[in-house]
Amino acid sequence: MNLRPKIALYEPDIPQNTAAIIRTCTCLGADLEIIEPCGFLFGDKRFKRVVMDYMDEKMIKFYKSSDEFFKSKKDQRVILMTTKSAKSYSAFKFESNDTLLFGRESAGVPEYIHNSIKYRLKIPMVNNKRSLNIASSVAIILSENLRQNSLAK
Repeated sequence: MNLRPKIALYEPDIPQNTAAIIRTCTCLGADLEIIEPCGFLFGDKRFKRVVMDYMDEKMIKFYKSSDEFFKSKKDQRVILMTTKSAKSYSAFKFESNDTLLFGRESAGVPEYIHNSIKYRLKIPMVNNKRSLNIASSVAIILSENLRQNSLAK
């Protein structure tokens, strides 16, 4: 059994953010799963500038659709990170092999996906700010999962 957390990106649309998330996953020991379609090509110069030499295609799994992704997760926990949740990530007990799902930067996940996921968490923000950058959010949540499960090196 894989004891590494997995970061899943739903149809990412900003190449620099995805590249920064790849670097974070590579450096912290998480797998990355990308639900296509992406809003950019991996040959995009903005992507390459940020990802540098951190791109390891063996640590990335691509899914052609959200249906394919959720079929593969039928017996696993998927935790959706969303600004539309009342529950804070800090009050949640992560498991080492959780899949931490993040929506598109421009639109989150569709309502039907949001409603179908049991575990929905948020990062609380002051003064009703809208949201953090997705790469920052991934780093916060992944670090908390690693801390709780004593996986940080």
